[in-house]
Amino acid sequence: MTKAQIGIMISIVVYLAVVVLIGVIYSRKTKNVGDFYLGGRKLGPLVTAMSAEASDMSSWLLMGLPGVAYLTGIADAGWTAIGLAVGTYFNWLIVAKKLRNYSEKIGAITVPDFFSQRYKEKKNVLMAIAALVIIVFFVPYTASGFAACGKLFGTLFGVDYHIAMVISAIIIVGYTSLGGFNAASTTDFIQSIVMTVALVVVLVFGVSQAGGMDAVLDNARSLSGYLGMFNTYNPETGEAVSHSALTIASTMAWGLGYFGMPHILLRFMAIENPEKIRLSRRVASVWVVISMAIAVIIGVVGLGMVKAGVLSPLADSETIIVQIADLLSGKGMVFALIAGVILAGILASTMSTADSQLLAASSSASENILGGLFKLKLSETGEMVVARVTLIVISVIGVVIAWDSNSSVFGIVSFAWAGFGAAFGPVMLLALFWKRSNKYGAIAGMIAGGAMVFIWKYIIAVKVGGVFAIYELLPAFLIGLVVNVIVSLLTPKPEQEIVDTFEAVKASK
Repeated sequence: MTKAQIGIMISIVVYLAVVVLIGVIYSRKTKNVGDFYLGGRKLGPLVTAMSAEASDMSSWLLMGLPGVAYLTGIADAGWTAIGLAVGTYFNWLIVAKKLRNYSEKIGAITVPDFFSQRYKEKKNVLMAIAALVIIVFFVPYTASGFAACGKLFGTLFGVDYHIAMVISAIIIVGYTSLGGFNAASTTDFIQSIVMTVALVVVLVFGVSQAGGMDAVLDNARSLSGYLGMFNTYNPETGEAVSHSALTIASTMAWGLGYFGMPHILLRFMAIENPEKIRLSRRVASVWVVISMAIAVIIGVVGLGMVKAGVLSPLADSETIIVQIADLLSGKGMVFALIAGVILAGILASTMSTADSQLLAASSSASENILGGLFKLKLSETGEMVVARVTLIVISVIGVVIAWDSNSSVFGIVSFAWAGFGAAFGPVMLLALFWKRSNKYGAIAGMIAGGAMVFIWKYIIAVKVGGVFAIYELLPAFLIGLVVNVIVSLLTPKPEQEIVDTFEAVKASK
């Protein structure tokens, strides 16, 4: 192992030791499943904001987004980032406080539990469907995180992809199963800081190696459509491809996904003081805008470094930051340690999402399916054992799915994002803001939105193509919303008790 690799390894090992220690500390404070899955609703405003966004961005921020910008220019990555920034702000603005208050009033500790309690659904069919949606879309989402870790260590140290991926999964499962929600949220807060440092260092170093920002921009301008927002660069033909208004709208529709992301919604439910949500919103929105802007610019800078000859052309565009960090590590031991921090940032972004996804999937299986649907009654100790065992089982399935080293981080994340956004987004918005909505509409809308993600992506976009070859989240979200409204209007009104609870939450401050 070279000195550079030793320096990188030292930084990563220290970081991993810290997150595992956090898991051990919080394991002593986790007394019941309410603590394990929701942290006793004691999250402060800064931890809430940064853990929510760190769990949201994942390796997609440090690998997927720069990779797209590197390949095709700023249009696709830019419109996606704009949509996500807008979605982040409005999710905090209109959903966070109301969901926090509503979930506390009805005693819900998971998203499926909230839907079921909101509509007083006694047979728990809605809860079970929501839990299945979470498992279906979160298991492969988690697998993408494991895959990113495997690619990271495999690229840097020549370690076998499968060994690196399994070891990473064990560490993530270790601290999450020990400390639950509080451990995941605290480590996410730390990870957001590490991710920020990584982005800034990579940007500054990359620009210096590429010959300055003027050189980077000159190179980008030489590629047709690379810097345009209404067209994109095709690396295969070297020509610009125009973006229609529909394509731009569907790309910005990434922002709609926020209304249905269980791991983000859980942060809202866990906030200690609802009155401090405004501070959380400001912190989260500013961080998201700055971090995504830097990530997109890094992709452009990476291409400039290739043009300048300091980097070889990338076989996998999603490893651009890994390659820049590897180049930095060769400048001496101090720089190797800094490179280790950068790579720990990639690891952090992956772990911060994987731990939250594992908790959400685990809670769906243990609390909502075993406890809610099948009415399995366990002691408090038994519930904790089931929660942790379920988390481990889901992780094993994720490892199996991630066994293929050729999986795309961006591709998997975009599909899972669409699934949650279309299945949960319309249901959540109507549950919070429309008192006429009922359980029948919620069930029908959830099924229609989730199913349409598969139908649009694998049938309509492929078989029909043309103007229909757009991001599946937009049409699926709209269909889920329309179906929910129509079915609610065609079926009996909600019971008066449900309406009274809705009005009480609406009137509360």
